[in-house]
Amino acid sequence: MIDLLSLLLLPILGAIGSQSFPEVLSPEDEEKYLKLWEQGDEEARNILIEHNLRLVAHIVKKFENTREDKDDLLSIGAFGLIKAVDSYNFNSSTKLATYAARCIENEILMFLRSSKRKRQDTWLYSTIGSDKEGNEIRLCDVIEDPGKSAFEKLVLEEKIATIKEALKILTPRELDIISRRFGLNGREIETQREIARSLKISRSYVSRIEKRALTKLYLKIKK
Repeated sequence: MIDLLSLLLLPILGAIGSQSFPEVLSPEDEEKYLKLWEQGDEEARNILIEHNLRLVAHIVKKFENTREDKDDLLSIGAFGLIKAVDSYNFNSSTKLATYAARCIENEILMFLRSSKRKRQDTWLYSTIGSDKEGNEIRLCDVIEDPGKSAFEKLVLEEKIATIKEALKILTPRELDIISRRFGLNGREIETQREIARSLKISRSYVSRIEKRALTKLYLKIKK
């Protein structure tokens, strides 16, 4: 079974993999899209995420002295950004970029402190911020919402179907590497180095295949 969380990340990971970061929104445009997202506009949500990808890249630079692969950190940072946009308090005086930066950095720090076998669980139960009452917000609280309406569940199912269909455009090797990198189809998440070692190819070749596959998916889903 394809992991839902990884599926929803694919379009954003494609943009990061290709290093095609959109320009930062002007204060006026950000305010406009935040108001639209507060009203439930999914396109506005996606725009807010995509136009803050440069923030992810900027924060990842702080961790260049670690031994972790840069692409891994970019992926984890993108995860934190998505959750920041989804859990942002529209009535807060804190700017979105400030809140998102904390979420991104916290997500990366949690990853660095976790072991390989506990990595995925850490993502789900790490703290990404707090609500207006001061209660901790965990990723699993944001992802799992049994109170979703039938309409919201239908929209989510349609998104999953779209991404599943997009995965069919990948070659067998591209699908294998993407599945292993992001835990799809029940696979355990692996780093590029681990995949390269098992396939007896270079890490840079794995990186090129991954970026090509993510870009293909991104372009397919954005149509």
